[in-house]
Amino acid sequence: MSDDHFRKLERMYLDAKVQRELYETTKIQISNKRAVIELTVSDKYFHALDAMHGSVYFKLLDDSAFFAVNSVVKDVFVLTTTFNINLIRPVTGGVIKAVGELRSQSKNLFIAESRLFNEAGKEVAFGTGHFMKSRVELTEGIGYK
Repeated sequence: MSDDHFRKLERMYLDAKVQRELYETTKIQISNKRAVIELTVSDKYFHALDAMHGSVYFKLLDDSAFFAVNSVVKDVFVLTTTFNINLIRPVTGGVIKAVGELRSQSKNLFIAESRLFNEAGKEVAFGTGHFMKSRVELTEGIGYK
């Protein structure tokens, strides 16, 4: 796979409106069959018990698995069809890291796993998702540039 493809995917991710508006402290690194996303935790992600809401866990796990898959798909945007998460422990601060890896692929189905770690390197959540190719081409119009 080409580094140019990976950098275009990274820019597409970071330029998405949701990233710019809600998750501006995110970093991403994509390589072949793998994506690593880091987020500096802010209290704006907290629920009433002053810990990170599960929706943030989900987003990081899904995004890292998604980009691990799209790292090997060079023509079209992939879609998440299912994604299951398991929450292990609360996150209350620091930098967290999601590591997604492509585990299996066939013509129409991709399966990826993702693990989320706190700043001390302890696993705080993990997930597995199924992905498929869409009909949306990877173009500058969707931020792939």
